[in-house]
Amino acid sequence: MTHLALSLFGNEEIFGAFGMWAFLSIGAVALFAVFIPLVTWIDSRRKEREAFYKAETFRRLTESSSEGAKMAMEMFQQENRQERLKHRQGIVLGGMVNIGVGAGLSIMLWSMEGSRPGSPYLVGLIPGLIGVALLVYGLFMVPAADDSRKG
Repeated sequence: MTHLALSLFGNEEIFGAFGMWAFLSIGAVALFAVFIPLVTWIDSRRKEREAFYKAETFRRLTESSSEGAKMAMEMFQQENRQERLKHRQGIVLGGMVNIGVGAGLSIMLWSMEGSRPGSPYLVGLIPGLIGVALLVYGLFMVPAADDSRKG
């Protein structure tokens, strides 16, 4: 594939000196104008379908009996708890990943430059402290999944 692209776009006779630039710009247009909107559309259709099926299930349960209505409310509350738990776990995981990236970046820059004046090893503190903030928020400030308040 690369050989074909270079033979077409790298040829001085066809595109001149900007052949590779033309090839990459066409690829970028294809990515941003076709692929990303297509994936977004497919994801929105999936969410619509899930919402429809959930609403249909709740409607059938509530129409069946009073026990069905109670079961529908319990199912709805369980789904809300699971969503809040997943959100909280995502924040905590993001914090831990940022702490790891910050530590790794600091160690890498320390090993490359040492502790000389002007050494950039403290740059690793930026993602590390963002990770600490996410971790503190996820563990102590986000309402727990079993909390009755919405969060």
